[in-house]
Amino acid sequence: MSIVWNNRKNWIKSAHNTKWCLIGCAIGDFGTIAYFQFNEHSLSTLTIMLLAMLNGLLTSIMLETIILVRSNFSLRDALKTAFGMSFISMLAMETAMNLTDYALTGGAILTWWVIPIALFAGFLTPWPYNYWRLQKHRKSCH
Repeated sequence: MSIVWNNRKNWIKSAHNTKWCLIGCAIGDFGTIAYFQFNEHSLSTLTIMLLAMLNGLLTSIMLETIILVRSNFSLRDALKTAFGMSFISMLAMETAMNLTDYALTGGAILTWWVIPIALFAGFLTPWPYNYWRLQKHRKSCH
């Protein structure tokens, strides 16, 4: 099956799904970076970014699970769906956000001007994958 890349309805749906994933990822990721930015520690930038990515993945899975449970999924099915359908997207999103932060600040540093750029990169990176998955498999995060 060849993918049609001009399905406006699926671009909108995949943008909506990507937005929820971004919110969940940003909570854990930025929260972790902020914690280490404002508290004394001896961890390397790489360690902080890996922890931020892990926490971003976990908070995104939790948020999407809650959304799915509220949409009448069982907790087990919601967790399985949130993890299975979103993991590649979340990993790409987290990587883009942290690489953007590192490229612009040289570390794991939140500043008022980096946050929107990192969020934009985090949104754009997985969005085509989310569209493709929705278009090809008729599956989405929500």
